[in-house]
Amino acid sequence: MTELHDLPAHDLIAAYRQRKLSPVEVTQSVLAHIERWEPHIKATYLLRPEAALAQARASEARWLRGEPKGLLDGVPSTIKENISTEGDPTPLGTAAVELVPAAADAPPAARMREAGAVIVAKTTMPDYGMLSSGLSTFHPLSRNPWDVSKGPGGSSAGGGAAAAAGYGPLHIGTDIGGSLRLPASWCGIFSLKPSLGRIPIDPPYTGRAAGPMTRTVADAALMMQVLSQPDARDSMSLPYQDIAWSQFNKGAERLRGLRIGLLLDAGCGLPVEPEVKGAVEGAAQLMEAAGATIVPMAPFMTQAMLDGMDHFWRMRSHIDLQALPAARRDKVLPYIRTWADSAACMSGTEVFTASHQFHLTRVAAVKACSAFDYVISPVAPNVAFQAELPSPTNDPLRPLEHIGFTVPFNMSEQPAASVNCGYTRAGLPIGLQIAGARFDDLGVLQVAHAFELIREPQRAWPQPPAA
Repeated sequence: MTELHDLPAHDLIAAYRQRKLSPVEVTQSVLAHIERWEPHIKATYLLRPEAALAQARASEARWLRGEPKGLLDGVPSTIKENISTEGDPTPLGTAAVELVPAAADAPPAARMREAGAVIVAKTTMPDYGMLSSGLSTFHPLSRNPWDVSKGPGGSSAGGGAAAAAGYGPLHIGTDIGGSLRLPASWCGIFSLKPSLGRIPIDPPYTGRAAGPMTRTVADAALMMQVLSQPDARDSMSLPYQDIAWSQFNKGAERLRGLRIGLLLDAGCGLPVEPEVKGAVEGAAQLMEAAGATIVPMAPFMTQAMLDGMDHFWRMRSHIDLQALPAARRDKVLPYIRTWADSAACMSGTEVFTASHQFHLTRVAAVKACSAFDYVISPVAPNVAFQAELPSPTNDPLRPLEHIGFTVPFNMSEQPAASVNCGYTRAGLPIGLQIAGARFDDLGVLQVAHAFELIREPQRAWPQPPAA
């Protein structure tokens, strides 16, 4: 029998409606499961059991009256630490930030509360969200439930670990270069980085998106109904559309007749590990057998594009860090300080040239993808790496060598998902990226769900080590 903490959100809602389950007993199960796992993976921030149970009791009362608050009433959820929640400090993963209570919920948090979700905890992230790992000067080191010697990825580190470990079904992360999809890949879960502006967020920034982190496409589609509601605080948000998110399930037939590009070389960064390449090629073969036409793609990114984005972000961070008092600046992770300080001598011309790579990346991505209905690729060239490392290279001057497949879709504003497509011989998950045309978020969910239906059986979710 499936444990309560492992039940998907849509099953929980159905059980609440039929009065077969209570949000209180489900939240109690999730909290007990977190208690078993948390000493090993350290995925949470502001874990407050009594507050969660109070929310669950209020939800139970609403369901008993037949008056649920919204689509997610009583469903245990987590929110990434950098998404502000009213009254709570937002440390951004670093000991350098002053802990000031947030004045209001940021849009994704506000939508979850309005929908009645039980916010069990917030989840961890690395310093300023600058790493694809769980290494932080503020939070304990987050680890990967599949192998606690490995990291969960980042910067939505705790969200990826929490979803894989079963801290309830719904989790929200953010992504500016792969920070939803990388932990999704390395933790074996599903995530969607939506089209820029599809989910309002505050503060907005070029390429920055919030998105669902779940075990299934179905739960992500449920979350999109809630998270995509409008919020005027996001100056980059899209006009609201009443998208039929519940129509994510078009069956494996959704793949028939599609022209899908297969990208196995990012054109920059680390080479793709053989097991990763093999898993993605296997996914392509399954899609082809289901009726899609698979067309190999040449890489469209270049090392100059990746380096340019890296150098611009270094300068941005250098300026931000120089504005801090010395005592607070010294608290930032040394790896990030070294990375940012390397921009100190950049000229104006160099900064402009670096910034121009964002636009060149956008143009190249849109042009390359225009010949296809969807594009599939690895999420990352590698699988989960040692938890203590800030990046796969462990080199502050080559920090982004693993995001060549993910970052172009932030800049082109296209939706892109990560769905598990296999495992290494050592049992580590491997993610398949599915990217669609700008605004085709529902189509990406449909294709991802179609792949869920035809992929090899998934392994059992990891369980906490014995006490």
